[in-house]
Amino acid sequence: MKAFACGDVVPGCDSRWVCSTEDEILVEVSRHAASSHGLTELTPDLASAVRGSIVAV
Repeated sequence: MKAFACGDVVPGCDSRWVCSTEDEILVEVSRHAASSHGLTELTPDLASAVRGSIVAV
């Protein structure tokens, strides 16, 4: 299992995910970024930051 906390990339955000794979987390983060942060795409830099903050659980 993999886990990611949005606050590790976007200070102040309390959203968290636990998924089977990093790719599943990226799908959920993309949806969250659009609905909660107004981002229309997950840029390569942002995707890299997210991947770098994912931890095994």
